[in-house]
Amino acid sequence: MGNDSGFRHILQTGMVKRSLGKSGYEVSEVGFGAWQIGADWGNELPQEVAKGALHAAVDAGVNFIDTADVYGGGRSERIVGEFINEREERLYVATKMGRATEDWDAGYDEVARAAEASCSRLGVGCLDLVQLHCIPEETLRAGHAFENLEKIKDRGLIGHYGVSVETIEEGLFCIDNSEAVSLQVIFNIFRQRVITELLPVAKENRVGIIARVPLASGLLSGKFSRDHQFGENDHRSFNCDGQLFNVGETFAGVPFGRGVELAGRVADLLGGECSGASLAQKSLRWVLDHEPVTTVIPGAKNVLQAGENAAVSGMASLSDKAHTELLELYASQIDTQVRGRY
Repeated sequence: MGNDSGFRHILQTGMVKRSLGKSGYEVSEVGFGAWQIGADWGNELPQEVAKGALHAAVDAGVNFIDTADVYGGGRSERIVGEFINEREERLYVATKMGRATEDWDAGYDEVARAAEASCSRLGVGCLDLVQLHCIPEETLRAGHAFENLEKIKDRGLIGHYGVSVETIEEGLFCIDNSEAVSLQVIFNIFRQRVITELLPVAKENRVGIIARVPLASGLLSGKFSRDHQFGENDHRSFNCDGQLFNVGETFAGVPFGRGVELAGRVADLLGGECSGASLAQKSLRWVLDHEPVTTVIPGAKNVLQAGENAAVSGMASLSDKAHTELLELYASQIDTQVRGRY
């Protein structure tokens, strides 16, 4: 399936939707990750280019957008807010809070102010979904953050809440100790432990799974060589070894050079799958082939990428053989390469 024909196919057949846990939201299985448009991936995307990508995604059936208050210091939320005001469809916006908030442990007022600020930037009265943004594990386990989220939910500032987690153990804790309707996890061909350790538990408890970093920060697009240089203001440069935040958020925790080699192995294994599709599309399809996943949230920096991402919903699943071979590759060559909290 070529990129152009795939895009037409998705427009004709419609985007597949999945239930986001117990929220009652039916969201597109391919969402739009808005970290990139916040300008933390190198050169700042002009606002109109960012909006063009968002329009292309929604035109192709995407109705779920993931952002955060810290992406570009609020720039991502502002762009998304202006964009949703231009559309008539029911769009679900999930934002994240916690990294710019000083006191998630006990400070209700601080939490409420963060929610109000996100509402202002997004131009809404109530946030569809707020996710704790990888807050410290000790703070998460203390439980006050959940109490404060319940309070702002009762106040009408949020519709539902979820948690963006760094480890499987954190995810399991949230399922057992909160009313979170979703977990956002790093999930891609380079990070497969959640398949057996977390996804079945989430499914049993009707907790939605939002899959972030699905292309390992672009490694699974197959477009990079070992000598590729990223801009100094791109997190793939300044956080390549976890210098500022969890290394898992950058290249899924795999060292860049080794990741380029492994992406080549993945490309070889998937060569006969989904004729005409790119490695990025096949990698996204791999994520969606896991039924407990609600939505995958790749970024897009232009109209073409947004359309190619959305077209994955119309693609056939990868073969059982491909899944088996990718699991074997992960177990034998990738798992030991993954750094960071997992």
